[in-house]
Amino acid sequence: MAEIVNLNRFRKSKSRAEKRREGNENAAKFGRSKVVKILENTRLDKEKRDLDGHELE
Repeated sequence: MAEIVNLNRFRKSKSRAEKRREGNENAAKFGRSKVVKILENTRLDKEKRDLDGHELE
């Protein structure tokens, strides 16, 4: 015999799961703190300076 399913509950749980998935994607994409951003930019600047320092003229 088939299991009885509350369609409203199913629809809401599906919607919540979708929102949670989107939130996790956005957190991965945009969720860096200010300190991490500054540290990353500082490292990139140092790498550029080091590379430019090895350039032959």
